[in-house]
Amino acid sequence: TMVFLWHGLFILATSTLVLTDDANINVKCRKDSVIVTWKVGQALASYPSRLLLGNCAPSKFSRTSDGGGKAVFHYRLSECRFRQMRTKKLLVFKNMLAFRPLMGQYTTTTNYPIECAFERPEWVRPYLEPAFGALQDYGRLVFSMGLLNDDLSGPALSNVFTLGSFIYVWAAVEQQMHQPLMLYMEECVATNTAVIGPDSQIFPVIANQGCLVDKSSRFLPRSDSSFLLLQLQAFKFAMGSEVYLHCKLVVWDPDDLNEEKKACLNSIGRWELLDDPFQNDLCHCCDSGCRTRKQKPKELAQRRVLGPLVINSSTSNNDGNKSAFLGKDYS
Repeated sequence: TMVFLWHGLFILATSTLVLTDDANINVKCRKDSVIVTWKVGQALASYPSRLLLGNCAPSKFSRTSDGGGKAVFHYRLSECRFRQMRTKKLLVFKNMLAFRPLMGQYTTTTNYPIECAFERPEWVRPYLEPAFGALQDYGRLVFSMGLLNDDLSGPALSNVFTLGSFIYVWAAVEQQMHQPLMLYMEECVATNTAVIGPDSQIFPVIANQGCLVDKSSRFLPRSDSSFLLLQLQAFKFAMGSEVYLHCKLVVWDPDDLNEEKKACLNSIGRWELLDDPFQNDLCHCCDSGCRTRKQKPKELAQRRVLGPLVINSSTSNNDGNKSAFLGKDYS
Protein backbone atom coordinates (compact mmCIF):
# COMPACT_ATOMS: atom_id res chain seq x y z
CA THR A 1 0.00 0.00 0.00
CA MET A 2 1.19 3.52 -0.76
CA VAL A 3 1.01 4.76 2.80
CA PHE A 4 3.08 7.85 2.01
CA LEU A 5 0.14 9.33 0.10
CA TRP A 6 -2.29 9.33 3.01
CA HIS A 7 -2.34 10.42 6.64
CA GLY A 8 -5.05 7.79 7.07
CA LEU A 9 -8.57 6.98 5.95
CA PHE A 10 -11.33 7.96 8.34
CA ILE A 11 -14.25 5.59 7.95
CA LEU A 12 -17.66 7.23 8.04
CA ALA A 13 -19.76 4.12 7.51
CA THR A 14 -18.18 1.42 9.66
CA SER A 15 -21.31 -0.69 9.51
CA THR A 16 -24.71 -0.48 7.91
CA LEU A 17 -27.69 -2.70 8.59
CA VAL A 18 -30.38 -3.05 5.95
CA LEU A 19 -33.57 -4.94 6.74
CA THR A 20 -36.28 -5.62 4.16
CA ASP A 21 -38.86 -8.32 3.61
CA ASP A 22 -36.36 -10.28 1.53
CA ALA A 23 -32.94 -9.46 2.92
CA ASN A 24 -30.91 -9.14 6.08
CA ILE A 25 -27.69 -7.47 5.04
CA ASN A 26 -24.81 -6.23 7.17
CA VAL A 27 -21.97 -4.17 5.68
CA LYS A 28 -18.67 -3.50 7.45
CA CYS A 29 -16.39 -1.02 5.70
CA ARG A 30 -12.69 -1.15 6.46
CA LYS A 31 -9.76 0.95 5.25
CA ASP A 32 -9.30 -0.95 1.98
CA SER A 33 -11.78 -3.84 2.17
CA VAL A 34 -15.39 -4.66 2.91
CA ILE A 35 -17.22 -7.53 4.63
CA VAL A 36 -20.82 -8.05 3.53
CA THR A 37 -22.95 -10.65 5.31
CA TRP A 38 -26.21 -11.58 3.59
CA LYS A 39 -28.74 -13.86 5.28
CA VAL A 40 -31.09 -15.33 2.68
CA GLY A 41 -34.21 -17.45 2.80
CA GLN A 42 -34.58 -21.04 1.68
CA ALA A 43 -35.39 -20.15 -1.94
CA LEU A 44 -32.16 -18.23 -2.54
CA ALA A 45 -30.05 -20.52 -0.33
CA SER A 46 -30.50 -23.30 -2.88
CA TYR A 47 -28.39 -21.33 -5.37
CA PRO A 48 -25.39 -19.87 -3.47
CA SER A 49 -23.35 -19.46 -6.67
CA ARG A 50 -25.97 -17.02 -7.95
CA LEU A 51 -25.41 -14.65 -5.02
CA LEU A 52 -23.00 -11.94 -6.18
CA LEU A 53 -21.30 -8.80 -4.95
CA GLY A 54 -20.55 -7.09 -8.24
CA ASN A 55 -18.96 -9.99 -10.12
CA CYS A 56 -17.68 -11.79 -6.98
CA ALA A 57 -19.17 -14.98 -5.53
CA PRO A 58 -19.39 -15.44 -1.74
CA SER A 59 -16.08 -15.95 0.05
CA LYS A 60 -17.96 -18.28 2.39
CA PHE A 61 -21.47 -19.77 2.41
CA SER A 62 -23.18 -21.80 5.13
CA ARG A 63 -26.69 -23.13 5.68
CA THR A 64 -28.69 -21.95 8.69
CA SER A 65 -30.96 -23.95 10.98
CA ASP A 66 -34.11 -22.44 9.47
CA GLY A 67 -33.26 -23.82 6.03
CA GLY A 68 -31.87 -20.56 4.73
CA GLY A 69 -28.25 -19.56 4.31
CA LYS A 70 -25.59 -17.00 5.16
CA ALA A 71 -23.29 -15.64 2.45
CA VAL A 72 -20.17 -13.73 3.44
CA PHE A 73 -18.31 -11.54 0.93
CA HIS A 74 -14.87 -10.41 2.11
CA TYR A 75 -13.04 -8.53 -0.63
CA ARG A 76 -10.78 -5.56 -1.23
CA LEU A 77 -12.44 -2.42 -2.51
CA SER A 78 -10.27 -2.71 -5.62
CA GLU A 79 -12.04 -6.00 -6.48
CA CYS A 80 -15.58 -7.00 -7.48
CA ARG A 81 -15.99 -4.00 -9.78
CA PHE A 82 -16.57 -1.48 -7.03
CA ARG A 83 -17.32 1.90 -8.56
CA GLN A 84 -15.28 4.73 -7.06
CA MET A 85 -16.82 8.18 -6.76
CA ARG A 86 -15.09 11.32 -5.47
CA THR A 87 -16.33 14.54 -3.99
CA LYS A 88 -14.34 17.34 -2.42
CA LYS A 89 -14.63 15.71 1.01
CA LEU A 90 -15.55 12.07 0.44
CA LEU A 91 -14.24 8.98 -1.33
CA VAL A 92 -17.20 6.67 -1.97
CA PHE A 93 -17.17 3.04 -3.15
CA LYS A 94 -20.42 1.70 -4.62
CA ASN A 95 -21.51 -1.75 -5.74
CA MET A 96 -24.59 -3.96 -6.04
CA LEU A 97 -25.42 -7.08 -4.04
CA ALA A 98 -27.52 -9.26 -6.29
CA PHE A 99 -29.19 -12.60 -6.88
CA ARG A 100 -28.92 -13.65 -10.51
CA PRO A 101 -31.45 -16.40 -11.33
CA LEU A 102 -30.70 -19.09 -13.87
CA MET A 103 -32.08 -18.50 -17.33
CA GLY A 104 -35.63 -19.81 -17.58
CA GLN A 105 -36.40 -19.41 -13.88
CA TYR A 106 -39.36 -17.25 -12.95
CA THR A 107 -37.49 -15.66 -10.04
CA THR A 108 -36.62 -12.04 -10.75
CA THR A 109 -33.21 -10.47 -10.32
CA THR A 110 -32.72 -8.99 -6.84
CA ASN A 111 -30.45 -5.98 -6.30
CA TYR A 112 -29.36 -4.14 -3.15
CA PRO A 113 -26.97 -1.15 -3.22
CA ILE A 114 -23.78 -1.42 -1.14
CA GLU A 115 -21.82 1.71 -0.25
CA CYS A 116 -18.72 2.62 1.79
CA ALA A 117 -17.83 6.27 2.32
CA PHE A 118 -14.53 7.64 3.63
CA GLU A 119 -13.35 11.13 4.44
CA ARG A 120 -10.58 12.33 2.14
CA PRO A 121 -7.68 13.69 4.20
CA GLU A 122 -5.51 16.44 2.83
CA TRP A 123 -3.28 14.96 0.15
CA VAL A 124 0.34 14.51 1.15
CA ARG A 125 2.95 15.11 -1.51
CA PRO A 126 5.05 12.13 -2.62
CA TYR A 127 8.80 12.21 -2.18
CA LEU A 128 10.08 15.22 -4.10
CA GLU A 129 13.82 14.83 -3.79
CA PRO A 130 15.80 16.11 -6.80
CA ALA A 131 17.11 12.64 -7.64
CA PHE A 132 13.57 11.33 -7.62
CA GLY A 133 11.62 13.85 -9.67
CA ALA A 134 12.12 17.49 -10.52
CA LEU A 135 9.16 19.86 -10.28
CA GLN A 136 7.88 22.62 -12.49
CA ASP A 137 5.05 25.06 -11.79
CA TYR A 138 2.29 25.07 -14.39
CA GLY A 139 0.06 27.94 -13.35
CA ARG A 140 -1.36 26.77 -10.05
CA LEU A 141 -0.51 23.12 -10.75
CA VAL A 142 2.75 21.30 -10.05
CA PHE A 143 3.43 18.18 -12.16
CA SER A 144 6.04 15.56 -11.27
CA MET A 145 7.28 12.09 -12.23
CA GLY A 146 9.66 9.65 -10.60
CA LEU A 147 10.49 6.08 -9.65
CA LEU A 148 9.45 3.99 -6.65
CA ASN A 149 11.18 0.99 -5.11
CA ASP A 150 9.77 -2.54 -5.37
CA ASP A 151 7.59 -2.36 -2.23
CA LEU A 152 6.30 1.14 -3.09
CA SER A 153 7.53 2.51 0.24
CA GLY A 154 9.88 5.18 -1.11
CA PRO A 155 12.04 6.38 -3.98
CA ALA A 156 14.01 3.92 -6.09
CA LEU A 157 17.69 3.91 -5.20
CA SER A 158 18.92 2.80 -8.62
CA ASN A 159 18.14 3.51 -12.25
CA VAL A 160 19.42 0.09 -13.41
CA PHE A 161 16.85 -2.68 -14.00
CA THR A 162 16.99 -6.32 -15.03
CA LEU A 163 15.13 -7.47 -18.14
CA GLY A 164 11.65 -8.65 -17.10
CA SER A 165 11.69 -6.90 -13.72
CA PHE A 166 9.13 -4.26 -12.83
CA ILE A 167 9.77 -0.52 -12.97
CA TYR A 168 7.34 1.51 -10.86
CA VAL A 169 6.79 4.93 -12.39
CA TRP A 170 4.70 7.47 -10.52
CA ALA A 171 3.15 10.65 -11.82
CA ALA A 172 1.52 13.28 -9.63
CA VAL A 173 0.04 16.74 -9.74
CA GLU A 174 -0.08 19.03 -6.74
CA GLN A 175 -3.22 21.12 -6.77
CA GLN A 176 -3.29 24.58 -5.25
CA MET A 177 -6.79 26.07 -4.91
CA HIS A 178 -8.19 23.88 -7.70
CA GLN A 179 -11.37 21.83 -7.84
CA PRO A 180 -10.65 18.07 -7.65
CA LEU A 181 -8.86 16.97 -10.81
CA MET A 182 -7.98 13.55 -12.23
CA LEU A 183 -4.44 12.96 -13.50
CA TYR A 184 -3.89 10.95 -16.68
CA MET A 185 -0.91 9.80 -18.71
CA GLU A 186 -2.25 10.65 -22.15
CA GLU A 187 0.79 9.32 -24.01
CA CYS A 188 4.18 7.83 -23.14
CA VAL A 189 7.00 6.55 -25.34
CA ALA A 190 10.35 5.03 -24.45
CA THR A 191 13.31 6.30 -26.46
CA ASN A 192 17.08 6.04 -26.43
CA THR A 193 17.49 9.84 -26.34
CA ALA A 194 16.63 12.55 -23.83
CA VAL A 195 15.25 14.66 -26.69
CA ILE A 196 13.23 12.94 -29.42
CA GLY A 197 14.79 13.45 -32.85
CA PRO A 198 14.83 11.87 -36.33
CA ASP A 199 17.35 9.24 -35.25
CA SER A 200 15.62 8.28 -31.99
CA GLN A 201 14.42 4.73 -31.48
CA ILE A 202 10.83 4.88 -30.21
CA PHE A 203 8.83 2.24 -28.31
CA PRO A 204 5.16 3.16 -27.57
CA VAL A 205 3.96 2.52 -24.01
CA ILE A 206 0.77 4.60 -23.76
CA ALA A 207 -1.01 5.79 -26.90
CA ASN A 208 -4.44 6.64 -28.29
CA GLN A 209 -5.14 9.13 -25.50
CA GLY A 210 -4.61 6.97 -22.43
CA CYS A 211 -4.45 3.36 -23.71
CA LEU A 212 -1.66 1.31 -22.12
CA VAL A 213 -0.55 -0.56 -25.25
CA ASP A 214 2.28 -2.46 -23.56
CA LYS A 215 0.27 -5.50 -22.41
CA SER A 216 2.98 -6.67 -20.01
CA SER A 217 2.50 -3.49 -17.96
CA ARG A 218 -0.45 -2.14 -16.00
CA PHE A 219 -1.82 0.77 -14.03
CA LEU A 220 -2.12 0.10 -10.30
CA PRO A 221 -5.29 1.13 -8.39
CA ARG A 222 -5.29 4.78 -7.42
CA SER A 223 -4.99 6.11 -3.89
CA ASP A 224 -5.85 9.63 -5.00
CA SER A 225 -7.12 11.25 -8.18
CA SER A 226 -3.96 13.39 -8.25
CA PHE A 227 -1.64 10.37 -8.40
CA LEU A 228 -1.07 7.64 -11.00
CA LEU A 229 1.19 4.61 -10.67
CA LEU A 230 2.42 2.63 -13.67
CA GLN A 231 3.92 -0.85 -13.25
CA LEU A 232 6.14 -1.08 -16.30
CA GLN A 233 7.91 -4.33 -17.15
CA ALA A 234 11.52 -3.81 -18.22
CA PHE A 235 11.52 -4.66 -21.92
CA LYS A 236 14.18 -5.56 -24.45
CA PHE A 237 14.69 -2.07 -25.83
CA ALA A 238 18.05 -0.35 -26.22
CA MET A 239 19.51 -3.12 -24.07
CA GLY A 240 22.42 -1.93 -21.95
CA SER A 241 22.13 1.69 -23.09
CA GLU A 242 20.19 4.61 -21.68
CA VAL A 243 16.38 4.70 -21.98
CA TYR A 244 14.16 7.74 -21.45
CA LEU A 245 10.43 7.77 -20.82
CA HIS A 246 8.63 10.72 -22.46
CA CYS A 247 5.08 11.31 -21.19
CA LYS A 248 2.30 13.84 -21.60
CA LEU A 249 0.51 14.39 -18.27
CA VAL A 250 -3.01 15.82 -18.32
CA VAL A 251 -5.51 16.74 -15.59
CA TRP A 252 -9.25 16.73 -16.15
CA ASP A 253 -12.64 16.79 -14.42
CA PRO A 254 -13.05 13.38 -12.67
CA ASP A 255 -16.79 13.41 -13.44
CA ASP A 256 -16.21 13.75 -17.19
CA LEU A 257 -14.61 10.48 -18.26
CA ASN A 258 -14.55 10.20 -22.05
CA GLU A 259 -12.55 8.69 -24.91
CA GLU A 260 -10.05 11.55 -24.74
CA LYS A 261 -9.49 11.54 -20.98
CA LYS A 262 -9.09 8.01 -19.63
CA ALA A 263 -6.67 5.41 -18.28
CA CYS A 264 -7.18 2.04 -20.00
CA LEU A 265 -5.30 -1.22 -19.51
CA ASN A 266 -5.60 -4.57 -21.23
CA SER A 267 -6.75 -7.12 -18.63
CA ILE A 268 -7.13 -10.78 -19.62
CA GLY A 269 -7.61 -9.99 -23.28
CA ARG A 270 -10.06 -7.12 -22.84
CA TRP A 271 -9.76 -3.40 -22.22
CA GLU A 272 -10.67 -2.08 -18.78
CA LEU A 273 -11.08 1.48 -17.51
CA LEU A 274 -8.92 1.97 -14.41
CA ASP A 275 -11.23 4.39 -12.62
CA ASP A 276 -14.65 2.89 -13.38
CA PRO A 277 -15.03 -0.66 -14.79
CA PHE A 278 -18.72 0.12 -15.37
CA GLN A 279 -17.58 2.40 -18.22
CA ASN A 280 -15.18 -0.02 -19.94
CA ASP A 281 -16.83 0.88 -23.25
CA LEU A 282 -14.76 4.08 -23.24
CA CYS A 283 -11.73 1.85 -23.88
CA HIS A 284 -13.16 0.05 -26.92
CA CYS A 285 -11.49 2.58 -29.20
CA CYS A 286 -8.04 1.51 -27.98
CA ASP A 287 -7.83 -1.15 -30.70
CA SER A 288 -8.74 1.29 -33.46
CA GLY A 289 -8.66 5.03 -32.92
CA CYS A 290 -10.07 7.19 -30.15
CA ARG A 291 -11.95 10.18 -31.45
CA THR A 292 -10.87 13.74 -30.76
CA ARG A 293 -13.30 16.60 -30.40
CA LYS A 294 -13.17 19.10 -33.25
CA GLN A 295 -13.16 21.95 -30.75
CA LYS A 296 -11.03 20.67 -27.91
CA PRO A 297 -11.54 22.47 -24.60
CA LYS A 298 -8.49 24.02 -23.02
CA GLU A 299 -6.63 21.38 -21.03
CA LEU A 300 -4.04 21.59 -18.30
CA ALA A 301 -1.13 19.46 -19.45
CA GLN A 302 2.62 19.18 -19.37
CA ARG A 303 5.19 16.96 -21.03
CA ARG A 304 7.81 15.28 -18.87
CA VAL A 305 10.81 13.07 -19.51
CA LEU A 306 12.12 10.55 -16.99
CA GLY A 307 15.58 9.07 -17.29
CA PRO A 308 18.05 7.81 -17.95
CA LEU A 309 17.06 4.22 -17.13
CA VAL A 310 19.34 1.30 -17.94
CA ILE A 311 17.98 -2.19 -18.69
CA ASN A 312 20.40 -5.11 -18.48
CA SER A 313 20.01 -8.81 -19.19
CA SER A 314 21.53 -9.78 -15.80
CA THR A 315 21.67 -8.48 -12.24
CA SER A 316 25.25 -7.28 -12.60
CA ASN A 317 26.12 -3.60 -12.18
CA ASN A 318 22.89 -2.89 -10.35
CA ASP A 319 24.12 0.05 -8.28
CA GLY A 320 23.13 2.61 -10.89
CA ASN A 321 23.50 6.34 -10.83
CA LYS A 322 21.31 7.59 -8.02
CA SER A 323 21.45 11.21 -9.13
CA ALA A 324 20.79 10.62 -12.81
CA PHE A 325 17.10 9.89 -13.20
CA LEU A 326 15.35 13.24 -13.17
CA GLY A 327 11.88 14.19 -14.29
CA LYS A 328 12.34 17.14 -16.65
CA ASP A 329 10.26 19.20 -19.05
CA TYR A 330 10.40 18.83 -22.80
CA SER A 331 8.47 20.60 -25.48
